[in-house]
Amino acid sequence: MVKVGYIGLGIMGSAIARNLMKAGHQLVVHNRSRAIVEQLVSEGAAAAFSPREVAQQVEFVFTNLPDSPDVEQVALGPDGIIEGAHEGLIFIDNSTIKPEAARKIAAELGKAGVAALDAPVSGGDVGARNGTLTIMVGGAQDAFDRAAPLFAAMGRAWVLVGESGAGQIAKVCNQIIVGAQMAGLAEALITAQKAGVDPQRVVEAIKGGAAQMWALDVKPPRLFAGERGPGFKAYMQHKDLGIVLDTGKTYGIPLPLTAVVQQLYTAMLQNGQGEQDNSAIIGVYEMLAGMKLDEHKPDAT
Repeated sequence: MVKVGYIGLGIMGSAIARNLMKAGHQLVVHNRSRAIVEQLVSEGAAAAFSPREVAQQVEFVFTNLPDSPDVEQVALGPDGIIEGAHEGLIFIDNSTIKPEAARKIAAELGKAGVAALDAPVSGGDVGARNGTLTIMVGGAQDAFDRAAPLFAAMGRAWVLVGESGAGQIAKVCNQIIVGAQMAGLAEALITAQKAGVDPQRVVEAIKGGAAQMWALDVKPPRLFAGERGPGFKAYMQHKDLGIVLDTGKTYGIPLPLTAVVQQLYTAMLQNGQGEQDNSAIIGVYEMLAGMKLDEHKPDAT
């Protein structure tokens, strides 16, 4: 067991941190909001008051932060991880950020002798709590091998995709599909109900066929029960799709479907629904169709 730092203790980060502790690792935590730090300290973690202080004490330091500038500030800024660098330290970023930012951070930390892995995750709050995340990793093989026992505490699958930035490219691809799934699911449920057919029965009819997907298994029961809280917040899905489109510009990739899906999330944000789950994009379809999805227990029929 090793000493691990975790910085960024939101819905995903706090759940991952708890699973690392459950696996027997010693945890040092830091977060801008201190309430979650105090909770984790009561569960056995140690508190730190800066990224530098975390890095100085641990063998591995994780970050899970909202966007590229946040990770750059925590990793490379004043009182950042780079100021606590020491021999053997491995930096692992679970955030979803621009691939170019991941490469820049890895290069700068490398100058200080720190190996860096960009390791965004997929699986939502359920996967984070249950330790069943999928982890997409970019970086060096030896750092990946050293980190594997930690990934085992967090997820059920972890893959070294390539060099620095490759994990974030994989996450770009993941978010293209996730965004399309959420919009497609919303369209399907609204289509069923608007056409006079019970959408719950439609889900039961199609989820074992070619339409089967994680979103179809997980999201409808929450929507039918009227639960639209996160989960994975819609404003973060919108941010991730922005990264997808920026990556498309960088590499000259046409992404017409993603552009449309991001506009639907833009409408969500403008409607004040950014804090809701990404599946709550169905609210945009409800507005367009002039109807609300019926709320009832998933097993009511």
